[in-house]
This record gives sequence, structure tokens and C-alpha cells, in this order.
Amino acid sequence: MLWRFGYFLAWQLVGGALGWWLEGPWGAAVGAAVAAWLWFGGDLWRGVRVLRWLRSGDLSATPSSFGMWGEAAERARRLLRQRQALVKDSEERLQEILAALQATPNGVVLLDAEGRIEWCNQIAAVQLGFDAQRDVMQSIGNLVRDPDFGAYYAAQDFTHDVVLQGRDSTPSRPVRISVHLHPYGEGRKLLLTRDVTALEQADAMRRDFVANVSHEIRTPLTVLTGFVETLQTLPLDAEERARYLSMMAQQAARMQSVVHDLLTLSRLEGSPLPGMSEWTPVQVLMQRCEDEGRALSAVLTQNHHRHHVLQFPAAQDLRAEGEIAGVPSELQSALSNLISNAVRYTPAGGTITVRWRHTDDGSAIFTVSDTGPGIAPEHIPRITERFYRVDRSRSRETGGTGLGLAIVKHAVQRHGATLEITSVLGKGSVFSVTFPANRLRRPALPDGLQPTASAQTALQ
Repeated sequence: MLWRFGYFLAWQLVGGALGWWLEGPWGAAVGAAVAAWLWFGGDLWRGVRVLRWLRSGDLSATPSSFGMWGEAAERARRLLRQRQALVKDSEERLQEILAALQATPNGVVLLDAEGRIEWCNQIAAVQLGFDAQRDVMQSIGNLVRDPDFGAYYAAQDFTHDVVLQGRDSTPSRPVRISVHLHPYGEGRKLLLTRDVTALEQADAMRRDFVANVSHEIRTPLTVLTGFVETLQTLPLDAEERARYLSMMAQQAARMQSVVHDLLTLSRLEGSPLPGMSEWTPVQVLMQRCEDEGRALSAVLTQNHHRHHVLQFPAAQDLRAEGEIAGVPSELQSALSNLISNAVRYTPAGGTITVRWRHTDDGSAIFTVSDTGPGIAPEHIPRITERFYRVDRSRSRETGGTGLGLAIVKHAVQRHGATLEITSVLGKGSVFSVTFPANRLRRPALPDGLQPTASAQTALQ
């Protein structure tokens, strides 16, 4: 401030000296007054420019000046630049946080103190059925009209979540959404959503699995216990004793089959994925499956006048199909299970046809078709679940455990293959397994030599 006062005095001295030179003492007074007003006007003009610039906030239009106003303008410019840098950094951090929330697999909704939507990610908008841009600042209660959510929001007890039915839910494909509110700040709330359909289905499958295992084991155990008590308490002749022992052996074999299949499933789920180092000839694999299928058919139709008609590709035709990579026991288990199911469910006199053919893209399709009773469309999506049976009584009569198709599904998936099921009630079913080309290796044929037409027809 001293230099500013000195600058003002200098203007007056210069004005007074000029007035003295022109008009004498009276001129000196007038010159000093005029110089003071000129300095004041210039200083006021510089101040007005600085104030006008501060109101506009345009850093590129900073007024060039000197003195106190110039220093004030420069310092204000630096402060504004720092503040803009902080605001830009904060905006970038906010956008990064919002991008992370947008990328999360769960839904996120920010609500203000009145329950209005301040922001939400796309997942929440899809799961709850509203528009992420259009419905901003709309009340969440007006958009989510599920009675369970209304009661949950009104109760203000957010220590637990509430499970709602998803907007895209259908009877055939139910969708369940978990909604949990978390209060924060001054009355604000964070609403989190997640799709729990798979979790609820897995929990239901676990309960069904435990119940089914208990039932499958308890029934033969009850029969065995009854027969044992009968043998211990009643005097039986040799024929009755032999009959009871035969029934006990059947029930014991049934329990053994269930345990064996459960262990097979456990091994498939817990072991590493098959590699590409072990190759098995398709002919050998198919021959083992054919032997098992014909043996099972002979047992099931031994008391019938007619037998199954089993059609398999000829051995000489299968030699041209080369080899397949994977675990031989798993591959045989999967393919023979499909053949066994066809034999079990096809009445005596029916036809079971097994095919193996290559496609143009290098993959191979193993197909088992039968002339059995067929499967209703509503059962096909669930038929590969553990212990799921279309006809429970017939499955037990033919010795099935309800785990065969579950084993098939796990085994083929481990080898990168896909299982497809088509069926028509009263006409039969077709089970197809498509193996990828990278797991197949066909023998090289001499130049100009192609598979015979009879071989192609037999395989297809």
C-alpha cells in the first residue's frame, strides 16, 4: 500500500510542478488537483476491468494491468485455474466411479432423501424395468410397484434384502431379483440389485438332490430291512428263502447303481478337463458301446417274444472315422448311457439306431434314435437334471437311477461337445452329441481314394 500512496503523491507533484510552471502558485494547486483526479479515474477504470473479468470468469481474457489491480487480477487468475483443475480432476474421478458402477454385474441406484432416482446403472434399469435417463428424479416407489418392495420400503428396516420377480420373468423361465437398500448421508439411500435366479435354482436343485438321494436309498433299504426281519423271524422253505434273497440282491444292486453313478458324477465335476494327448479309435469305442447295448437288450427282452432291433455302423466303416481325443472311460460312459436309455425305454420289438457321421466343418455327430414312447416338450429342458424322471415307475422297472443323462451332460461338456435332444410323443426320441473338430483325427487316405458310398450311407 505504501508504494500505491507514493505513486499517488508522485502524480500530484508532477501535476503541481506543471501548473507552477504554467500559472504560478495558483496553477500549482490546480495542477495537483487535476493530476489527483486523473490518477483516480485511471485507477477506477482498471478496477472496473478487473471486476468485469471476474464476473465473466474467462481465464483467456485476463486484463493486462499494473499496480494493485494487476496483481489482484493475476492472483485471481491463478486461483481460478487451480479451482478449475480441481473441478476437472473431481469430475474425472466421478466419471471413473460411475463407469465402475456401470460395469458392475449388479444393479446400483442412488436415491435422494425423498426416494427419487439421482443415478442408476444400466443393469438396475433392466432388472427393475425403467429407463436410466428418462426416469432420473422419478420416485422409486412409482416405478417399482411390486407390493413386496412397497412394504419393504415403508417398513424402513433395511437390515435384510427382499426378493422380487423380474420384469422379464415367465413361468417357463422365472427371474428373481434381490433388492437391498443401504442408507447413507443425510437421508439418502443406495439401492443394490442382483439376479439371484441361478442361486435359487441351485438351492432348489440341492434340496431336490438331497431329497431324491434319500428317497432312492431309503426305499431299497426299507425293502432289505423287511426281508432280513422276515428271514430272521419266519421259518421259510428253500424256495421262499431263495426268492427273498433274490429280491434283496436286486435292491442291493439298485443301491449300488445309485452310489456308482453318484461317484461318477462327483469324479466328473472334480477332475481336470480332458487333454488332447490320449486318443481312442472310434471303432473301439463304438464296439464297446454296441456290446453293452446288445447285452442290456438281451436281459430286458428275455421274457418277450420279440427283441429290440439294434442297428450300428459296420466295423469296417468305423475304421475310416479315425480317433477321438479325451478320456476313454468318460466317452464310453456318455455314449453307452444314451444307448442304454434308448434300450430301456423302447418296448420290445422297437428299433434303436446308432449313427456316427462327420460334417463339412470337421466335427462329428453321434446319434441315437429310438421308436420309444417319446418325451413331452415340457420335460426336455429338465431331463438332464439329476434324478429327474419323466416316468418314475417305468424308470425303476427298467433299472434306471435317474442319473444317466446327468452323467452324459457333464461328460460331453468336459470334452467340448454339445448334447441335443429332440422327441415326438408316440414316435420316439433322438439324442445327438456333436464333438468339435479339434478332438477328431481321421486317417489319411491315399491320393484319389474316397470313402465308399456304402460306408457313407451306413454312417449317415
